[in-house]
Parts: sequence; structure tokens; C-alpha cells
Amino acid sequence: MIGILVLHGPNLNLLGQREPGIYGSTTLETINAQLEQEAKALQVSTTSLQSNHEGVLVDAIHDAFARYQGILINAGAYTHTSVALRDAIAAVAIPTVEVHLSNLYRREAFRHHSYIAPVAIGQISGFGADSYRLGLQALVHYLQAE
Repeated sequence: MIGILVLHGPNLNLLGQREPGIYGSTTLETINAQLEQEAKALQVSTTSLQSNHEGVLVDAIHDAFARYQGILINAGAYTHTSVALRDAIAAVAIPTVEVHLSNLYRREAFRHHSYIAPVAIGQISGFGADSYRLGLQALVHYLQAE
């Protein structure tokens, strides 16, 4: 069975209460439950991890090597700052899809650059919690086509 590691970066544990005008009112727990349901429909498995600590996310990416066939990541603010996450994804060479709740390109200029995008197979943003579901579908489709 295809296994997908789902990584949630900093502050995503506050979804549902954090700036709902930007990030919506859906909680991280709900997003993870929706991903599990979608994974069952796609006949894959997901394992989710949220951390506010860059090193924990880097370690999770390293540990994904030979354990998971794909990574779905919302690196949060680390998207715009973390060469370490970018390098970890490149090092393990696991197909990765980057997702974001908001449309980064309609926000502050500093959010327009992603260190993750150049090492990801694709990026989905701006569809709220559905960005995760769409990202999972795209990743699974990509893996099944390989």
C-alpha cells in the first residue's frame, strides 16, 4: 500500500482559531480526519505530524526515506525561510506536494517565494482545507502513474 507522510508546519496547530479570515475555521484535527477518509477512498495510508520546530520536520523527512512513497507538506512560514526543509526533501528524493490553505501569491510579497516549490512535484494553494485533499489526490495520481 502506498504510504503518504503528511507534515504540518508551525502554527498550524492553531487552525480554527488563528486568523480565520485567512486560514478558515477548519481545525487541524478535522483536516487530518478528512485526509484519512480521502486516503481510504484512494486506497493509500497517511501518517500526519505537526510541529512548530524546524528540526522535528527535517528529522521526519529523513525518517520518511524507505518508509513512505510520498510527502504532503504545508511548511507554513518555513516555506519562505527554510533551506533545511528544502535540502531534506531533495536529499530523500521522495515525491512531495506542497500545499497551503491561502493563496500565497495574493498575500504579502515575502510569502511569494517558496524554498519548497523547486524540489516539489507540485504546489496547491488557495483552496482552504481542500488544498490538502487536492494535494493528496494529485500526489497519489502521480505515484500511481510512475
